[in-house]
Amino acid sequence: MRLLITNIGRLYSPASDKTYGHIEELRDVSIMIRGETIEQIFPGDKKIPERGRIKTIDARGMTLLPGFVDAHTHPVFWKTRENEFIARLAGKTYEEIAAAGGGIRNSARAFQNAAKEEIRERTRDRLKAFAVYGTTTIEAKSGYGLSTRDEIKALEIIQELNAENNLELIPTFLGAHEVPDEYRNRREAYIDLVIDEMIPIVAERKLARFCDVFCEQGVFSIDESRRILAAATRHGLGARIHADELNSFGGAELAAEIGAISADHLVMISDQGIKEMTNRQVIAILLPVTTFFLRKDRYAPARKLIEAGCNVAVATDFNPGSSMTQNMQLVWSVAALKMGMLPGELLWATTLIPAKSLKIDDRIGSIEIGKQADLILLDIPNLDYLPYHIGINHVKLTVKKGQIIHSILKEI
Repeated sequence: MRLLITNIGRLYSPASDKTYGHIEELRDVSIMIRGETIEQIFPGDKKIPERGRIKTIDARGMTLLPGFVDAHTHPVFWKTRENEFIARLAGKTYEEIAAAGGGIRNSARAFQNAAKEEIRERTRDRLKAFAVYGTTTIEAKSGYGLSTRDEIKALEIIQELNAENNLELIPTFLGAHEVPDEYRNRREAYIDLVIDEMIPIVAERKLARFCDVFCEQGVFSIDESRRILAAATRHGLGARIHADELNSFGGAELAAEIGAISADHLVMISDQGIKEMTNRQVIAILLPVTTFFLRKDRYAPARKLIEAGCNVAVATDFNPGSSMTQNMQLVWSVAALKMGMLPGELLWATTLIPAKSLKIDDRIGSIEIGKQADLILLDIPNLDYLPYHIGINHVKLTVKKGQIIHSILKEI
């Protein structure tokens, strides 16, 4: 089966010279997809033979982009936490809520008491919203199980939903998301459980490609995070790290030291951390909607990171506690307004760079002949308009591996 998208007003993609922030723009073009692959990009007035054997979509002058790649999400959870949201509105901080037994441990208690089938159904429903807002690939973390049984349960749900072949899920093991209730007075035993039991099972069953740790004051220390990620690396899992979100804690420096693929959050990153991450080519994944959602005033220093030469991605951090959104278009607007990121940078930061952080940039993240057909059509006149018109879903068509997974357009 071939899919033809005609009458594209503008097509934008990260530039083939691979210079961060540089984009390629084509006007008045069509694109032909064969199977899962981009076969041709050609002038819009070129005649296509055998039209009746091709599924055709009229883009009506709209804008085509690569599908968004969301490289930091926590989609597998049971209950939402709107009560904590209201508590923050009343003046409580994220840290205070967590110290009182809320936060991640709250989600873990609910997750452990819920049936796998029920969690899977709720997760499936949540994933649909990603496609509606233009995301075609997500990194999906476990982390609300906090026991061997329940972390495996979360990763199995990701694996099972990935097999349905709509949204693509890249699994990350996050057993070191928090110390659960029953280990609060014996945290070393929980770290041993993560290292000696969870990681070997996850690796042996190939349930994850990466391992992440919440490296933060009051959660996992630098030394604890180093030990966990070293164990993961020995078992063939790539290292990712939640770093320097709430305090300047040295997480960015640790990411550079161990050669992590990414360091995420980075609100409180030090100048030394920026330098070391740049030198070691650690990708910075920034989560501006999380800062906004938590009512914080300080955002990650995107401009300093970019000017230092660090590859920067942005992501939703979709989770029930600190960023309840699947909308990457909202991320564009907040990143532009609060971190000063420009549209060309944001295109890279939501397509090719996150794909690179997931080690799949050879097949997704840009619009090129021979690459996988992960595409979105937006009703915007140009790229600058996307972060400017806030709070609107501009996406009219989402294509994953050459298949339409969301559309409000009619075939012709």
